[in-house]
Amino acid sequence: MTTDDEHEPELTHEAAELVRPYVITNGRDLLDDDRFSLITLVTVAAEPPRTKPLDPEKLRLLELCSGGFLSIAEIAGHTRLPVGVVRILVSDLTQEGHLYSRAPIPSAQLVDRQILEEVLNGLQARFG
Repeated sequence: MTTDDEHEPELTHEAAELVRPYVITNGRDLLDDDRFSLITLVTVAAEPPRTKPLDPEKLRLLELCSGGFLSIAEIAGHTRLPVGVVRILVSDLTQEGHLYSRAPIPSAQLVDRQILEEVLNGLQARFG
């Protein structure tokens, strides 16, 4: 085996990693739509449509989301796919009716400090 042959598998592996996201998304890019941010929550639709067979990556996403709501960032972490690729796949699956997405739960509004002190005082009075 020559030295050129020894380096060939590494080049093949690197080329596969570069091409894979392009192949997974069929060369498409996500529109400048902020609909799917990192914290957008996604789950499987109650009644998914019966369609043609899905790609393995899309099936993996459906499997992950079947347990409940996951964020786009969590899906990317579990699948080890780039966030942009996950956003495209989630967009496709949502448009096809397989997934349901919703905005994240808004952070709680600040509670009035006086109310918290009254609750604390009441608990201390009752339980010592």
